[in-house]
Order: sequence, then C-alpha cells, then structure tokens
Amino acid sequence: MGQIIGYIIFTIIAVLGAKWFIEKDGHPKALFYLFFAEMWERFSFYGMRALLVLYIIKDYMASVENNEEIAYGIYAAYGALVYATPLLGGFFADRFIGYRKAIMLGGVLMALGHFFMAFPTDFFFYGALGLLIAGNGFFKPNISSLVGALYKEGDIKRDSGFTIFYMGINLGAAVAPLLCGYIGEMWGWHYGFGLAGVGMLAGVVVFWDGIKKGVFGEKGLQPVEYQEKKFFNLNIDKLIYVFACLIVPISAYLIVLEAGGTQFLGTIINVLLVISVGYAAYLMYENYRDGQPAAANKIGSVLILAVLCAVFWACFEQAGSSLVVWADKCIDLKFMVASQTNAINPGYIIFLAFPFALLWEKLDLWGVNPNTAKKFAMGIGFLGLGFLVFAYSINFINDAGKLPFSTLWIGWLLITTGELCLSPIGLSKVTQLSPKKSVAFFMGLWFLSSTVAHYIAGALAKLTIGGQTTSSEGLLGKLNNMLFSGVDPNGLGVAEAMIYNDLFAKIGFVTIGIAIITLLISPIIKKLMGDVH
Repeated sequence: MGQIIGYIIFTIIAVLGAKWFIEKDGHPKALFYLFFAEMWERFSFYGMRALLVLYIIKDYMASVENNEEIAYGIYAAYGALVYATPLLGGFFADRFIGYRKAIMLGGVLMALGHFFMAFPTDFFFYGALGLLIAGNGFFKPNISSLVGALYKEGDIKRDSGFTIFYMGINLGAAVAPLLCGYIGEMWGWHYGFGLAGVGMLAGVVVFWDGIKKGVFGEKGLQPVEYQEKKFFNLNIDKLIYVFACLIVPISAYLIVLEAGGTQFLGTIINVLLVISVGYAAYLMYENYRDGQPAAANKIGSVLILAVLCAVFWACFEQAGSSLVVWADKCIDLKFMVASQTNAINPGYIIFLAFPFALLWEKLDLWGVNPNTAKKFAMGIGFLGLGFLVFAYSINFINDAGKLPFSTLWIGWLLITTGELCLSPIGLSKVTQLSPKKSVAFFMGLWFLSSTVAHYIAGALAKLTIGGQTTSSEGLLGKLNNMLFSGVDPNGLGVAEAMIYNDLFAKIGFVTIGIAIITLLISPIIKKLMGDVH
C-alpha cells in the first residue's frame, strides 16, 4: 500500500509542476487540459501494455504449449491495429465531426474496453481489444492535432509545447505500470485492467470539463457544413458512431486470426499502407499541378520521416513483448515485478522533458538547433546504443544466472534520450509540414508508421522462440560474436539470456547503421522540408 500512495503523491506533484511551467512559460491555457487528458489516456494504454503479454503467458493461456509465441502475436496485432485506426479517426475528424467529438467518442470506447478486460472470457478479452483499438483511432491523432492548433505559424514555443504534452503522455505511461502492473501481478490481473479503465474515464471527464469552460475557443469544432448534414436520414455524427462500433468486431476477429497463426492482418496493413501513401502521393501531385512545389516537397519529407519513425518504434516496442519477458526471466529485478519495468522509460522522460524543451528553445535562439533530420539520426543512434547495453549485460551475469538490474536503467536512459530527439519533434513537424486541410490525415499516417512498426516488432520478438536469433553467420553474427567473446556459453542462465541478448545486439548494430545513413542524407531531407527547421 505504501508503494501505491507514493506513486499517487508523485503524480500529483508532477501535474502541479507541469501546470506551473505551462503558465510561467506563456503557453495557451488549453495545453494543460490536453496534457491532463492525454496523461490519463496514456495511463490506461500503458497499464494495458504492461500487463497484456504477461497476463496471456501466465494466466489466460497458461496451459497452452506455445503461449509465448501466441502472446507476441496478439500483442503485435493489437499494437498494429491501435496505430492503424488513427488514420480513419483523423480523416473523419478532419472532414466531418471535428477534433472534439472524435476525442470524446474515442475516450468512451476505450474506457469500455478496459472494463471488458475485467471479465475472464474469450468474448470479453477479444471484445476489449477491439474497443481499445476503435477508441484509440478517434482519440489519439485528434488530441495531438488539437495541440498543434493552439500555436500560430512560426511560434518558437511550438516544439516546447509538444515536448510538455509529451511529458503528459509519459507521466501517465510511467505511473500506469507502477500502479496497474503492481496491482495486476500482486492482487489479480483483472484489478489491474479495471484500474486502467478508471484512468481513461478520468481523461474523458477532464477533456469534457475543458470544453465546458471554453478553454479551446473555436479550436476543434465540427466543420459548419456538416453540423446539420444528413445521410440516409441520419446525422453524419451518428453514422460515424455506428462505423466506430463496427470497427470493434472486425479488429477482434483479426486478432483472433493472428493468435491462430494466420497472417491476414499483415495483408490488411499492406493495403492500408498502399492506400494512405497513394493518397499522400495524390496530394503531392495536386500541389505540383497547382504550382506549389514547396508544399509537395513537404509531404515527401513527412513520408521519409515516417519511415525513420517506423524503424525506431519497431525496435522500441520490444518493451511490451520480448523485453518484458526477458526482464521476467533473466533480470535480477530486486524491488520490482516485471510489468513495472515498463515505467523506467516514461519515468526518465518525466525528468528529462522540461530540460529538453528548454534545450531546443535555447539552441534555436543561439542559432545552433540541429535540424529535424539530424535529430532523427541522433534518436535512432541512441536507440541502437541502448540495445547494445542490453545485449552486453550478458558479460555481467551473476552466480544465480541473473543479469544486473542496472542494465535496464542504463539502456533505457540511452533509448529515452533517443526518443526525446525523435518522437515529440516528429509530432510537431507533422502539424507544420502537412497541408492545412489534411493535418489529422497526416497525423493518422504518422501513426500508421507505428502500425507497421508494431507488426515488425512482433516478428522480431518471435525470433526469440526456440533460440532462433542465435547465429554466428554473416556480418551481424560476427559483430555479435565480438560482443559476446568473453561469455562462457555453459554458465548458469547464459543459454536462456542469449536467446534475447543476441536479438538485442543485432537490433543495436542495425539501427546505428541506419542512424549514420540518416545523418549523411540529412541535407536532402532538410531541403524537402523547406522553411520548416
């Protein structure tokens, strides 16, 4: 109980600190409401993420022989669909219902999803995942787009504002594994999931309160031309609400197929990718045709940055799959349960977000702020170094066959540094680079890159099943052999740990290579971005 009280006190202090900073630094008042609502939404999401794979392996499918592989498949499918639906939610918000109604709809669906997880049956389990997927599609892209709408063009505080907003994301993400993870593993899985639902309801209430108080002004309202528009004698709002509900069983069925080993979802993702990139290409063509090459080039830069973003998240999202299972099996956890290790990364962000926000502002004033492409190269490079730390930990395995807990702290510090160089900056640049009438669509496209990343992340995690990653062949194999040259393969716990550490090493070497390539082509990306730094 002392742990829980401590986490609650910490959350209150962090929220009050954010409120003070927002007011002191002259940011719009509405930023705090979006910060607070997003914090609770992320609390619900990361509470779910921390528990899902462990729950499947240890409880829901404990008696199934290949439960670890199935768990990775379900997690990958869930994560992929969670980031695919924002493409639709962003489009419908842009064109028909506005940001506000989309955010409220998404929040209600997600709250229901978490409460469904409190019931231990197949219907409620897969239904819960479907509700969460549908809800996130309408919530996630539109609240980020609403943040962008708070700032005028060229406002020096834009990057800082997104970094503060990103701190809200990670405050919820940090506290959720600590609370939901602890309660789920120590008191009962369904209590942990239920607590995540309470968090989501809190986010909905806070956002609604902001609307009632008028803090958003005219931002995020439904387009005037669709306020009274009817199709088939139904308001456009109701039709979209029905459509959102239809996403639930479709998503649930796709996850069932993935759990059964059918890779139909991969085909769906490819189709969505082709359609969305095709639409983006059409918008580029329109701008070239209308004599606006600069706008077209900016769309092209968004696509390049989205690819780099996918690389980052495909590796990062081992956090909820292979990394949490590795921690459970191989790390000397001391005072934590495995699910709580998901709090390390967002915990770092809470402490580093404000310094990074100020850093970008100061570097900009001094005229030495690295451009976006260079920041992305730095982000992927730090990610690679973090995974190499995870991999190298095998050299410090103890007599009990466990890896040092400090490995997680050092590795995640490097990865978090990379994340702060890439993710909040990316969110900010999408709102700047996208055509004004299609901001939410491109925000959805941005999250679609995470869809691809999650699906790839699942494939990477499955490589740990049966030691499939361990290899001395090829360039990566030789690099890995150099990294592990001093390790006794017959030592206690070494064989089990190497299944995971070998994968982490390969991820580290590949991503550092990609970071170098990104740095080399950064002048080209900068040219495409035009006047956007």
